[in-house]
Amino acid sequence: MGIFSSAKNKNELVLVFDVGSSSVSGALFLTQESGIPKIIFSVVEPIKLEEKLDVNRFLPLMLQALEAVVNKIYFAKLGAPDRCFCVLSSPWYTSQTRIISYKKNTPFIFNTKLADELIQKEIKVFEEENLEKYKNIGNAVRAIELKNIKTSLNGYEVSKPLNQKTKELEMVIFVALSGEQVLQGIENIVSKHFNFHQIKFSSFTMASFSAVRDMNHQKIDFLLADIAGEITDISMIKNNVLRESISFPIGRNFFIRGVASLLGCSLDEAKSLISLFKDEHAEKSIVERIMPVMDKLKTEWLKKFQESLAHLSHDISVPATIFIAIDKDLASFFNQTIKTEQFSQYSLTESKFEVIFLSTELLHGFASFEDKVIRDPFLIMDSVYISRFLKSK
Repeated sequence: MGIFSSAKNKNELVLVFDVGSSSVSGALFLTQESGIPKIIFSVVEPIKLEEKLDVNRFLPLMLQALEAVVNKIYFAKLGAPDRCFCVLSSPWYTSQTRIISYKKNTPFIFNTKLADELIQKEIKVFEEENLEKYKNIGNAVRAIELKNIKTSLNGYEVSKPLNQKTKELEMVIFVALSGEQVLQGIENIVSKHFNFHQIKFSSFTMASFSAVRDMNHQKIDFLLADIAGEITDISMIKNNVLRESISFPIGRNFFIRGVASLLGCSLDEAKSLISLFKDEHAEKSIVERIMPVMDKLKTEWLKKFQESLAHLSHDISVPATIFIAIDKDLASFFNQTIKTEQFSQYSLTESKFEVIFLSTELLHGFASFEDKVIRDPFLIMDSVYISRFLKSK
C-alpha cells in the first residue's frame, strides 16, 4: 500500500488521474531514465457546480467528470498504458500521521514481521475511527497508502532499523484511506476502456509534500495548503516530517455560492462578478455591490484557516513558509487574503508568511511536455511523485 513496485522497463507509459473536489484531470506520461516524466497528453474536466452541496449527488457528479476524462484519454489513441495511478484529494480520502510506540523490558529484534503486525493493527484502528465518516457511502473503507516516515530505536532515529536490537521502538507512519464506494466507482469507470490488474491509489497530500520537499532542500519547515473547490486542506511539515494535516469544508466554491446567494444571482453570474472584482476590471457600481460580500466571505474563510492553524500548532510555532496549491485565477486573491491578516492575534507563526504558489512556473523543469499539452500543476506534481518512486524501487 503506497509502496510502488519497480518499473520493469524504461520509458513506460503511465496513466494518472487527479480527482479533486472541483475537477478531475488526467494525463499520460512516459517515465524516463532521468526521473523526469514526459507528459504527452492531459485533460481537465470540471465537476458540475450546484447551488447546494448535496453529499448524495457529489460522488455521481465526480464520477461523471471522471468518465469524460477517461473517454478523452482513450480516444486520443496514444497507446495502451502500462500502469495506472489515481491521486485523490479531499473529500475522497482521509489521512493521518500516526505514532506507533512499542517497548519491552528485555531487548528484542525489530524485524519485518513485527513492523507489519504493528502497522496492520494501527491501520485497523484508523479504519474503525473513520467508519462513521463513510456511513453514507457504503460504510466500508480501504487503506490506500502507507508511508513509514520515521523509525526510532531507544529514542534515536535510525535510517536502517531492520534486524537491530532495541528495547523501545517508535514508528511515525502516514496512513490514507478511502471509501470502497468511491474506489470501486473509479475502478469501474476506468475499466470500461483500460484493462489494469490494479489501479494504485495515493493522496495528493503525499504527492505535493514529496514534490515540495524535493524542490526546496533548504526549507525543512513549511505548511502545505490545498485550496480546492469544496475543502481546504492544511498540512504542517517540521524537519521534513509530515507531522499533521487538517481540513475545513470551505473552498473556492464557497465564494461562488456566497456571492450568488447574497446578491441573488446565478452561479455563472457570481463567477463572472468574482473574476471582474479580483482582476480589478469591475465598474464602480459592481465593486460597491460585491466588495462587502467578498469581505464577509473572506473573513469567514480566514477564521476557519486561523482555527486550523491553532489546532495544528500544539504549543509549537507554525512555519512561516506556506506552499499553496490552487487554480491560477485565484492565486493573487488568496495571497492578499493571507498576507493582509497574518494571523497576528494568534501569535502562531515564526514570522510573516511567505506565500509560494505551486504554479507551473515554479514547477518548471520537473516535467517535460509534448507540444500543446495542458500544463497543470496538480498533474505535474502527481507525475513527478509517481516517477520518483518507480525509479527508486
